[in-house]
Amino acid sequence: MVHSAGAKRRVRRAMENVLEVYHRPYEANRPVVCMDATSKQLVKETRASQAVEPGRIERFDYEYERNGTANVFLFCAPLRGRRQVNVTERRTRTDWALQIQELLDVHYPQAERVTLVMDNLNTHSLASLYEVFEPEETRCLMGRLEVVYTPKHGSWLNMAEIELGVWSRQCIGGRVPDAAALTSQIAAWESNRNNVNVTIDWQFTTANARTKLRRSYPQIKS
Repeated sequence: MVHSAGAKRRVRRAMENVLEVYHRPYEANRPVVCMDATSKQLVKETRASQAVEPGRIERFDYEYERNGTANVFLFCAPLRGRRQVNVTERRTRTDWALQIQELLDVHYPQAERVTLVMDNLNTHSLASLYEVFEPEETRCLMGRLEVVYTPKHGSWLNMAEIELGVWSRQCIGGRVPDAAALTSQIAAWESNRNNVNVTIDWQFTTANARTKLRRSYPQIKS
């Protein structure tokens, strides 16, 4: 795929913006929060599974019933060691806007401004807030947000994606029948991980990017 010089500049700028944010010292009144979302297929058993017994593992019937999907929003503060995970039916502009309101008013009510790192999905736009809230409240919410977008095809720069990977490995080990069961499993995982205050030690710097990804940078000839 051939990218124009302008597109490459935008990608470099977005990447370095994210990396700069990740190396800010922690400030309680200006926390850095990463956000990502994923979907989870819900699968119901058609027959009761056989429970674990001495010398026998848990067994599931190969047949199952699809029970739709659920959306998972995950927010994590890498330096604070906190994460909030919510299950919703959909991932619309309205769903995202309500998550932002909860982030600011419930989880960070005392913060002067929250720096939010996320991908640039079309629903992840501050304009979505106007579709849900009155203009005065929308302006208040927007005034407390600094949005930093990861570059296109640069989801690896979002630390919330790391948390989603950990959640997938640690929390979802089998079939989940419905949204209620998924919510219960996630709540237990979230509580345990927050209680031990798991942080993320991000090591990749702008200097690393300019060295390891030098082909993406223009070569200046003397």
